[in-house]
Amino acid sequence: MKRNIVIATIAAAALVGGGTATALAVSGDDEAPAQRSNVQVQDDNGRDDVNGADNTDDADDANDKAENAAEAKAAKVTAADAITAALKEKSGTAVGAELDTERTNVVWEVEILASGNTWHSVQVDPGTGKVLDSRTEQEDPEDAAQARAALKGSSVSAAEAAEAAEAKGPVNSVDLDDEGRAHAWDVDTTDADGVEHDWNVGLDSAKVTADRSTDDADDLDD
Repeated sequence: MKRNIVIATIAAAALVGGGTATALAVSGDDEAPAQRSNVQVQDDNGRDDVNGADNTDDADDANDKAENAAEAKAAKVTAADAITAALKEKSGTAVGAELDTERTNVVWEVEILASGNTWHSVQVDPGTGKVLDSRTEQEDPEDAAQARAALKGSSVSAAEAAEAAEAKGPVNSVDLDDEGRAHAWDVDTTDADGVEHDWNVGLDSAKVTADRSTDDADDLDD
């Protein structure tokens, strides 16, 4: 099922909060944050099926690009700022952040590794930078150990990696690649046309390079 993004102004939110909230027409099945995000979503199920012509690959690709561009535009708070806000809420080391849809809310989901096997998931409003919700879980000890091993001796944080990649376009996710020998920050950006690009950011230099592994995967799909 494809999603179609529509930007709209929520007048009521603007009157109550003194600002402009943004509505996006998308779908999402994850658990919603405890508080309403300033960037809202609305289910758009089945709209692509109204016209059979919209079910072509070209139409799907165009819808995806429009969705990507709209999400990037709606997120006034950068990935780096969302990570900073989350770390003020919960202490630890940020290992990832993603612009995500939680039911009717668009949020930054920031993953923080705390002590032991404790992980915090903090949701940050992409419109205001306010922390909306946080959850704490005990995860597999191997996951925590693997992340710590990858970060050992590194000097570039998740927020710094996101800031470095912002030169390539708005960041929609940053994640620690802790598998294999070459560890790095995996960062996704979106350009003005809604095309997503994948980048690797060095853990010790913040050098941004194109992630060629995704190009190889795309070639195989073609």
